Amino acid sequence: MTTSAFEEPVPPGLRALVVDDEKPARDELAYLLDRDPRVADVRTCGSATEGLKVLRETTVDCVFLDVHMPGLSGLELADVLSRFKQPPPVVFVTAHDGHAVEAFDLRAVDYVLKPVRAERLAEAVRRVLEAIGRVPAPEAEPAAPADVQIPVELGGVTRFVDRSTVTHVEAQGDYARLHTADGSHLIRVPLSTLEEEWADAGFVRIHRSLLVATGHVTEVRMDGGRCTVRVGTAPGTELGVSRRNTRELRERLLRRSGS
Repeated sequence: MTTSAFEEPVPPGLRALVVDDEKPARDELAYLLDRDPRVADVRTCGSATEGLKVLRETTVDCVFLDVHMPGLSGLELADVLSRFKQPPPVVFVTAHDGHAVEAFDLRAVDYVLKPVRAERLAEAVRRVLEAIGRVPAPEAEPAAPADVQIPVELGGVTRFVDRSTVTHVEAQGDYARLHTADGSHLIRVPLSTLEEEWADAGFVRIHRSLLVATGHVTEVRMDGGRCTVRVGTAPGTELGVSRRNTRELRERLLRRSGS
């Protein structure tokens, strides 16, 4: 199905452009996309400059883009595409996990790490279809349940804290300290239990002793390979993210952004 051009009509489906300077990676990605029934046609380029030329001459539905390439980089090409009147959705496909923040800033649809797994690429295609409006709108969901309230004790008085106000949670032995804009509260629940029970509410582990509510993250910063997040209203609180948890956090934040 891979072609050198789009002169002939193609069946309904995505027209994809793969841009990667490494031929084995480029061919493998094109092969995997060809196998997806939602993809009608795939074109490949070996450089961002060549890809830009194609994009100026041909209409495509999405671009699968490597980050590191000689000359014009994938990030620079994505920045150029963002200025198009109708920019195509971009999926970064790279062996490097240190550029997810830049991808987030450029409103990438997805950020896929090499070696690419077929099921992970299928999810990226789904996000592309969603971004261009080819996925049917989901049926209306039932109203969300009332916010969970957590009982906390202070000086013999029991108060109830709305979980939605918790920005992050800190482990303190067998206890956990809930942090909100108004202060902090100690509860007799291990962090591991909260991680499991609150995952669906957007809480993700960023360190062995920290959970963060992704809905309260206002800033992500990369500095020399070190990732930090800021939560809460300005000036907020800065929290360190361990290397082992950085990738999952980035993916969760990209999903939260609708990318």
